[in-house]
Amino acid sequence: MPHDTSEYAFPAVIEADIPADILEHDASMRALRHQIHAHPELAYEEFQTSNLVADKLTEWGYTVSRGIGGTGLVGTLKVGDSPRTLGIRADMDALPIQEATGKAYASRHTGKMHACGHDGHTATLLAAARHLAKTRDFDGTLHLIFQPAEEGLAGAKKMIEDGLFERFPCDAVFAYHNMPGFPAGKIGFRAGPAMASSDTVIIRVHGRGGHGSMPNASVDAVLAASYIVVALQSIVSRNVDPRRMAVVTVGAIHGGDAPNVIPDSVELRLSVRAHTPQVREQLRERIVELVNAQAAVFGARAEIDYRWRYPALINDAEMTEFARQVALDWLGPQGLMEDFEPLTGSEDFSFMLEKCAGSYLIIGNGEGEGGCMVHNPHYDFNDALLPIGATYWTRLVERFLSLENKA
Repeated sequence: MPHDTSEYAFPAVIEADIPADILEHDASMRALRHQIHAHPELAYEEFQTSNLVADKLTEWGYTVSRGIGGTGLVGTLKVGDSPRTLGIRADMDALPIQEATGKAYASRHTGKMHACGHDGHTATLLAAARHLAKTRDFDGTLHLIFQPAEEGLAGAKKMIEDGLFERFPCDAVFAYHNMPGFPAGKIGFRAGPAMASSDTVIIRVHGRGGHGSMPNASVDAVLAASYIVVALQSIVSRNVDPRRMAVVTVGAIHGGDAPNVIPDSVELRLSVRAHTPQVREQLRERIVELVNAQAAVFGARAEIDYRWRYPALINDAEMTEFARQVALDWLGPQGLMEDFEPLTGSEDFSFMLEKCAGSYLIIGNGEGEGGCMVHNPHYDFNDALLPIGATYWTRLVERFLSLENKA
């Protein structure tokens, strides 16, 4: 009889495709996910989550190293004598959002919510960790990386700066994200650029304030800022190769308090994205040139705070094909997303892929109810993904660290 895979629609996966041991503990893994969901913690505050993860890994026989990148930790399990090493990463942090799901396990902390599914990513990797520790059907060293602060504060970068890959060398590293709007349980792969870089630009346009009735006696920062907003849109349409992805979004404008007062300054806040390092650099150069020139036209001055944040996530071709083949051999073509396109969102796993070969994959969270987009107060991780995600990680580990691959 097919396993009950949650309230969301889920493609039929016969029990023979998922180890009986993973199915047997599915309810406890769901309960663990709900526990994490009910107690969300923001970036670098994942103390309770980190303690829970460490306790479980220790109970199952992993060597746990803590305090990496703040609240990050690594669980290590060595089996056999192969020198091969593998890393799998899950993120742990929540978002500053007030939950509105109405679930029995909804957030108990006002203004904090697991609105991106990191609770599910953590629970999935723990489910795989428990099974791998029991079966030990691999030869080599497995490093399970539980990362803080993915949501905008670059926890991956901080773990790397704390010596992640020097202390825990990996021949390859993998991670996944649930993706609403795609069929639940289907897995997507993309070699090369798979997610965009994400940079923030704060522009302060300085003019000379004055009375609204005498604009000739002022340098109107509002007018200059308005022309800058319009001119910025020409960068993507006229400077970037139309075959390349680029985004320049002005998400905020702040300036002035009264209708009859011309303010001294106006602040613009931009989100800038690209799929390649070359376009990313081109955007920076053109934004700086255009903003300074446009401000000067009106006699104003621009101050530009260009904040490099997350680089583009670029999957290694060989490792992506390896990961895809694991899924194909297990689920067949029907279990994979066809022609999965690059995403315009960003992800700080990109920092890890700059240092180590690997791949970042997508597992559909579902359509319909399961399709509520992340970073939304009504979003919830689809529990049906827990056994399929855990099984996939198990199969990937066992193949990557197989006796046949022993070096």
